[in-house]
Amino acid sequence: MIHVSGITKQYGNKILYKNGTFQINPGEKIGLVGPNGAGKTTIFRVIVGEEGVDSGSISKPDKVVIGYFSQNIEEMKGRSAIDEVISSVGNFSAIKTRIQEIEQKLSEPMDDDVMAKILEEYGDLQSEFDRIGGYSLESRAAEILTGLGIGPEDYHRPTESFSGGWKMRIALAKILSIKPDVLLMDEPTNHLDLESIIWLEEWLTHFEGSILMTSHDREFMNRLVSKIVEVAHQAITVYSGNYDFYEREKEIRKEQLLASAKRQEEMLAKEQEFIARFAARASHAAQVQSRVKKIEKIERIEIPVDEKVIDFEWPVPPRGGDEVLKIENLGKTWITPEGKEKLVFKGANALVKRLDRVAVVGVNGAGKSTLMKIVTRQTDATEGKYTIGASVEVGYFSQNSLDVLDPKLTIIDEIHNRIPNSNLGYIRNLLGTMKFSGEDAEKKISILSGGEKSRVVLATILARPVNFLVLDEPTNHLDIVSRQVLLDAIKNFPGTVMIVSHDRHFLREITTRVFELDKNKLTVTDGTFDYYLEKKKQLQ
Repeated sequence: MIHVSGITKQYGNKILYKNGTFQINPGEKIGLVGPNGAGKTTIFRVIVGEEGVDSGSISKPDKVVIGYFSQNIEEMKGRSAIDEVISSVGNFSAIKTRIQEIEQKLSEPMDDDVMAKILEEYGDLQSEFDRIGGYSLESRAAEILTGLGIGPEDYHRPTESFSGGWKMRIALAKILSIKPDVLLMDEPTNHLDLESIIWLEEWLTHFEGSILMTSHDREFMNRLVSKIVEVAHQAITVYSGNYDFYEREKEIRKEQLLASAKRQEEMLAKEQEFIARFAARASHAAQVQSRVKKIEKIERIEIPVDEKVIDFEWPVPPRGGDEVLKIENLGKTWITPEGKEKLVFKGANALVKRLDRVAVVGVNGAGKSTLMKIVTRQTDATEGKYTIGASVEVGYFSQNSLDVLDPKLTIIDEIHNRIPNSNLGYIRNLLGTMKFSGEDAEKKISILSGGEKSRVVLATILARPVNFLVLDEPTNHLDIVSRQVLLDAIKNFPGTVMIVSHDRHFLREITTRVFELDKNKLTVTDGTFDYYLEKKKQLQ
């Protein structure tokens, strides 16, 4: 369907890929992977024609409909959420209005010639309306919005009243509603809660068109894709399988490449030894020249340099008491800008014990972040109380922490401000573990990506020994590799963890207890994340 053939693309001196080839076949679901900055988003832009290539070609059928969801959403205003979604589908409104006008005319008397013309136009409009799914569009738009967490009570809210994260959901709903032949999706699970991710996964499973997508969510990728296109080391490489298969196969190919490189090195060493040994002998001149020409023609096997990964080493924390956090009849009510009371939760009771790994789950707006803010003293409870145990030192990470970073400071100055008694050598070592070494540590906070800012905040947590980690969406902005490193680090953390995350793989690997916030109540489930999901399924 779409053939990407021998493309080369570079910006200035930076080559993204040379002679890259892959294709998107009808109905195929493909994962696009690679390190940050390798050129994944550029692949999308090239396919939709927003950018060109330096050489090679992109071929696609003239009538193929491509839906492209990117992280750069257009401005939305002047329409309700549902009207914004409907507006994405061709000229739906104009066709619908014209059909209604013709139906009104057809009830009036007219001569045969006019009647024939109007009926021909009516037939064409009906065909086009049917092609774009016009008869089911409004219900389809409503279904998609609801699945993405925007319920009937918000269908008619003006788009400008939604926050950036919710506008992303509306933008995603627009792309899904057009029923494209090919879906290009750049991080579609960003800003989605777990329930919306599961809904989207189900929707895409039954989607009949082709998909090319990036995602930092390993489980989402594994459940959907059957092919991986990797963009890395100036090359485009295709793997037949899901993300787990890709990781295994990549390791096998790397071992084979290392073995081939070693054999080549040994062969070249022997040839060089022969040349050096007999170079001065006239009797061997022809042989020497032959071997010189031979090794000049050999294309050297290059071993790609692996991207540096985060290297966590937790400071040894003090040993806290067995009761880390006790929650008793805790409740929180927010006062809205209109002065109304909004109940978040009440009557919450729970006990967090030493070395627990607690997953805090619930739909967006259920109060997960509010609970985390209360127990870390970022906000006050309205009723009840909570008690932090003896000798418990709290390390708190939240998305708001990214906003607390001073954009005018360099990374090294930001960390030094947090731990002023530490020397620069210690700080540089700490930043080195978070992939900020050398000149990178001198970058201004203002120019960092979301993932880089997350690593700076995680470095501030690492800077002092803590034994209770309270983490609110620590995996946002981190790619799959960095998420795995953080996951391994949390597994090895010698303390207690309380975490909000929409990454199911992450929760499945570490959870020992689940706190669910739903309908203003807190429910505690002792057991793994899988046990919680199974128990919840049985109750439905």
